[in-house]
Amino acid sequence: MGSIYKEYWNRDKIREHYNFTKGDGGEAAAPSRWVGSVLIVVLCCFIVLENLLVLVSICRNKRLHLAMYIFIGNLAASDLLAGAAFMANTLLSGSTTFSLTPVQWFVREGTAFATLAASVFSLLAIAIERHVAITKVKVYSSDKSCRMVLLIGACWVIAGAVGSLPIMGWNCISDLGDCSTVLPLYSKRYVLFVTTIFTLILMAIVGLYTRIYCIVRSSHAEIASAQTLALLKTVTIVLGAFIVCWLPAFIILLMDASCPVRACRVLYSANYFFAFATLNSAANPVIYMLRSKDMRSEFLRVLCCCGRARGRGQPPGRDEGGQ
Repeated sequence: MGSIYKEYWNRDKIREHYNFTKGDGGEAAAPSRWVGSVLIVVLCCFIVLENLLVLVSICRNKRLHLAMYIFIGNLAASDLLAGAAFMANTLLSGSTTFSLTPVQWFVREGTAFATLAASVFSLLAIAIERHVAITKVKVYSSDKSCRMVLLIGACWVIAGAVGSLPIMGWNCISDLGDCSTVLPLYSKRYVLFVTTIFTLILMAIVGLYTRIYCIVRSSHAEIASAQTLALLKTVTIVLGAFIVCWLPAFIILLMDASCPVRACRVLYSANYFFAFATLNSAANPVIYMLRSKDMRSEFLRVLCCCGRARGRGQPPGRDEGGQ
């Protein structure tokens, strides 16, 4: 194991693994790739700003200091970090990849996997919270704050653990035959493990929401207020958007785990599928704004405050500039 960690600082390992899995280096710069990278960076900046707006809005408005909105804020935090991680990943890709050490490469990819894990576990936490809110299980109702802290804390601890597994040793740095094509220093077994876990969690979330809707439609429907039902519809739309955006990327990762080296050419275009998946982090704030009148109003107030602050920052007598 010690010899594996020594290779973490060997830059030649990056080129060796990319040449083995992709044949031609796979990360060579091209004009089309450069244009795509610029567009992705712009998208990621937008993702960071709009999810920051969500967090500021929830912090400012006491009407949004409800358990459900706190969990939405947690999802917004994971989306914000996903945007930042994908932007860093894009800036450190291409020809820059070959100037990285393996440990830097693991940090680059591990942060992206950790933010994805945080999003999946945040969706699970929201589903659990909605199920508890609808069924009013007494064992949870006694200490709602404790439940929120535990669920949110567990999201980030487990997400960090999932993202750090490769740098801790679950990689293919000493076994080229086990290397992923999409992520040439990752073990195919790790890619399969993560994709399987995420898929099972999403299936569990769908099961929870199915049960919730069955409860609401039954004779116990009176337990759900109009606000509760509206929030339930909102988070269901958020879940649907996540599945639509990430399903192609999950399929690519499953193909990656099963295809022999250089056998599936579509894997060389995996970046396009991950870029599409990143749209999910941009879509969520739009869903919140369209579905929640309170959040929409607070968004506008925050933006107006920013506009007034810029106005106060103008030098006096600016309307005399024509003299």
